[in-house]
Amino acid sequence: MIALPAGARILLASKPVDFRKGAHSLAALAAEMLGADPFSGAVLVFRSRRADRVKILVWDGSGLVLIWKQLEGGAFRWPAVVDGVLRLTPVEFAALFDGIDWRRVQASREIPKPSAPA
Repeated sequence: MIALPAGARILLASKPVDFRKGAHSLAALAAEMLGADPFSGAVLVFRSRRADRVKILVWDGSGLVLIWKQLEGGAFRWPAVVDGVLRLTPVEFAALFDGIDWRRVQASREIPKPSAPA
């Protein structure tokens, strides 16, 4: 798992991209097709056509960071292929990155309070 900047927006491009693209090409694609500023610190997630690879692009304040991952035997669980972008929670992103079906995980909205002894 990779550490994400605290409070970062995580944007998933649901349409596959050409995986020959590098950091600058993906940044231009994010600005043009997704309407996202690649230099804002947002975590931009791109998928391959075969669904077994992911590229993650993020600006860390001093440069673009490009992370590439290919699952060994299997495929990432992706949403339906449509034009546009989805916003993921950090928990959903972690599940996606680990190859788990991210649609089945939910972040807890509040910390449960212990019940008083009877």
